[in-house]
Amino acid sequence: MFTYLILIHEFGHVLAGIYFKWNIKEIIILPFGGLTKFEELLNKPIIEEFIITIMGPMFQILGYYILKCKVDSSLFTFFNNSILIFNLLPIIPLDGSKILILILQKFISFYKSYQILLFFSCIFFIFLLLLNSLIFKSVFLLTTLLLLHKHIYKVYKEYRLYFKKFLLERYLYKLYFKKHENINGASLKRIKRDYKHLFYIGNRYITEREILRKIFDKHTLL
Repeated sequence: MFTYLILIHEFGHVLAGIYFKWNIKEIIILPFGGLTKFEELLNKPIIEEFIITIMGPMFQILGYYILKCKVDSSLFTFFNNSILIFNLLPIIPLDGSKILILILQKFISFYKSYQILLFFSCIFFIFLLLLNSLIFKSVFLLTTLLLLHKHIYKVYKEYRLYFKKFLLERYLYKLYFKKHENINGASLKRIKRDYKHLFYIGNRYITEREILRKIFDKHTLL
């Protein structure tokens, strides 16, 4: 039952990814669930990634109701609810963390969204760790938290590289964005996903592509 729920959950992500023609890198089955990795640009539309993310939980709920009448409903319900609630926590790399960062990136910069995501991931991770130590005392949950810690630390070490990759994509590819925003100064850390930007520097406007070209030609980042 547990494996069935995990597989149907990941199938939701995969199906949505296929619909939007995203490249699927790998599907990993973990103790606390699964993880579908895509090999795509960081500048993909937020709405596409959001739909791909929520399709996992939605397919799991659908799969639960399809099989509910044919199995031990109390145990099956416990598995389903446990996976859903845990997976929607804002802890890297759970779906809850992906939903949180996509919502953040709708309103704030790409760089800042990762800093806030890391903050929430650490807070919820510590909370679960204390909860397990004081109440649950579960070896399974402790093992799961250790695996989550590995992912959180990886993002902490590499989110600045994600940011550089995010900028490099905008420099190398002709990406089209409907929305525009002006930025006072030359801070690239204020660049938002799904937006094209104009930088107001020295009493004149400089296009995003122009400032990125100058920066990458010098192999530095502001």
